[in-house]
Amino acid sequence: MAHHSALHSNFGVDYVITYRFADTSNVEARDGFSSLMQALARAGLATEVRNGDNCCLLVFVKVGSEKRFAQQVYRSRVKDWLHGVRAAEPARETQSTLSGESLNEAERFRIIHHLITSPREEGGAGIIPKDGPWKNVESIFPLHDHTFNKQWIKKWSTMTFLKANDLDEIRDRFGEKIAYYFAFTQSYFQFLIFPAAFGFAAWVILGSFSPLYAMVNGLWCVTFVEYWKRQEIDLGVRWGVKGVAGIQQKRRNFQHEKEVRDPVTGELVRIFPATKRLGRQLLQIPFAILAALALGTLIATCFGIEIFLSEVYNGPGQNLLVFLPTGLLTALVPTLTTMLTSIATRLNDYENWETSESYDSALTQKIFVLNFITSYLPIFLTAFVYVPFGSLVVPYLDIFSLTARPFAADEKQLRAPQAGFMINPSRLKKQVIYFTVTAQIVNFALETIMPYVKRRGFSKYQEMKSERAAKKGGAGAGATIDDLPEEAEFLKRVRQEAELDVYEVATDLREMVVQYGYLSLFSVVWPLTPVSFIINNWIELRSDAIKICVEMQRPIPLRADSIGPWLDSLGFLTWMGSLTSAALAYLFSNDGLGPDGTPASIQGWALLLAIFLSEHAYLLVRWGVRLAISKMDSPGMEKERAERFMVRKRYLEDAMGQNVMDAPSNQMEENITRASLEEDARQSSLRTTSPQDHFWSRQRNWEESAKVGASLIEKMAPKETKKEQ
Repeated sequence: MAHHSALHSNFGVDYVITYRFADTSNVEARDGFSSLMQALARAGLATEVRNGDNCCLLVFVKVGSEKRFAQQVYRSRVKDWLHGVRAAEPARETQSTLSGESLNEAERFRIIHHLITSPREEGGAGIIPKDGPWKNVESIFPLHDHTFNKQWIKKWSTMTFLKANDLDEIRDRFGEKIAYYFAFTQSYFQFLIFPAAFGFAAWVILGSFSPLYAMVNGLWCVTFVEYWKRQEIDLGVRWGVKGVAGIQQKRRNFQHEKEVRDPVTGELVRIFPATKRLGRQLLQIPFAILAALALGTLIATCFGIEIFLSEVYNGPGQNLLVFLPTGLLTALVPTLTTMLTSIATRLNDYENWETSESYDSALTQKIFVLNFITSYLPIFLTAFVYVPFGSLVVPYLDIFSLTARPFAADEKQLRAPQAGFMINPSRLKKQVIYFTVTAQIVNFALETIMPYVKRRGFSKYQEMKSERAAKKGGAGAGATIDDLPEEAEFLKRVRQEAELDVYEVATDLREMVVQYGYLSLFSVVWPLTPVSFIINNWIELRSDAIKICVEMQRPIPLRADSIGPWLDSLGFLTWMGSLTSAALAYLFSNDGLGPDGTPASIQGWALLLAIFLSEHAYLLVRWGVRLAISKMDSPGMEKERAERFMVRKRYLEDAMGQNVMDAPSNQMEENITRASLEEDARQSSLRTTSPQDHFWSRQRNWEESAKVGASLIEKMAPKETKKEQ
């Protein structure tokens, strides 16, 4: 029973801070830790310290003063209201704000994390892991709620589609940024039902490279992207985060050049000239060229080696040598990508972005360039180089004969044919199938199974290390030697969570966007592509939930009102898909066989015309779909209108009374009589009045005006009207 309680109880802990001092002197470690405790105490946070693993301390953090925490919640909500995120002003009293609108778990963790990391002048502790004076602070993370995790995984394992309440539950637990990822993947999964059904029918009836399939797929891509744009707005309204991107946190590494006084607020504002940043951004052009040359040369070289070994070389060991290019790509592409990513990060730092959101957005755009090259270039080479120009390219592949020379019996086996070479017409389709099926399975294994194997291996290593230490007479229990019995299971779980990796939702979003690119760009080659993706994405949604609950530290809840710059990537891939689909449909219009490797069979003007018409059709369809969706109402838009109406109504009632919109009451009004008129005349004779006063005193209320008007109508009505009455 104690074990079960420790597993599902977090002892009221909000956050855990790991403080590692393996590479620090004792004096420096003690001083740094003392500063850490003081900073947390100043921010109103209570702490407890326990032993960790391998020269590490675990600092358990919770709210020390509920009153101070309530003030932080109130301040956060008022800030949202001032920036237009919230429609209504929070209640004036702090406690009324909390009682009127409950605090979900994600908001609580977000505000506590803000207390830990925000600068001291904003009331926080100013602790940033591995930064400056906090270099020994390794990580800051909340603890998993294992009861919820177990129920969540069990519930999702029996569901096909996620409902709005399921997304709300994710948002309440993990924050809007992760909830947006699951909402996007769910919408993408539901939208795939149509292209999967149509793609299967096209595969059976129309075959590959069907112009009809290309048009329908292009229309679907445009509709999905425009629908998701509306869906982002609806979710932002539903979750109360629409416009939250306007509340941006300043980067600590931002270096201003000058301070100017804001003409509106009068405050000193630190700025970095936009023109200077633009000049630095121009370095993206040579970076993109460098990335294209480096990755393109590597991929093209391996592509040429593969063509040579599979279609030119016919000597011993061919069946094994054909895997050489794959091995080279597997070993070299990640290494080169890591190097280019490092360059992109340094370039991003040099651009000196002011806020974290703008910094992340710029970095995402640079990373997308690398992903585009590594993911799609092999298929582009096959479709637009190998197939049309095979007869011109293959004779020059003799330069790759060095890869097979040690295995060849004679020079003839290494010699490319000078004439009569026939391209492999099924190569493009096999390549698309590999990237849309095999690569998805491999990626799933690397993403899900490998972390489990890694975690089990590390756990086994720790056990063996403890056993060896015990045999030598040391403290075999390691960090657990001082654990109290009632805390032992809890601390064991915390130490395990401290060793887990940090979850990056951008990685999963990138995976979905790259997958969408294969569908938009190349599904005309193999119409069953959406069938493969709909199966993969059903599994992906569940595996990502398991990954968050089991294989990663609990994510820090962050707010967002969209999927960020990935939406621009979707739009770009949709536009690019309109070009590639038209080109492929034309090139392979002869029963799907395509060109025979001789460029003379390709009519350049016809290819360019097909691309030109397809792009303009895309622009026209996008305009029409966007216009149609803008005319459609949605729950989010209705809720936003209702919130604005209630705000206007409340302020009007506060200013003018509850019944401001009702008709005037007539209960206390008097009838017009001879006596009342004489009394009015007597009162007016007693005071000095102007003609204006006389004009406005003849009828005292709306009932008198109505009666006078009725009598005038009776007198002035034509005789025939009277007869009709």
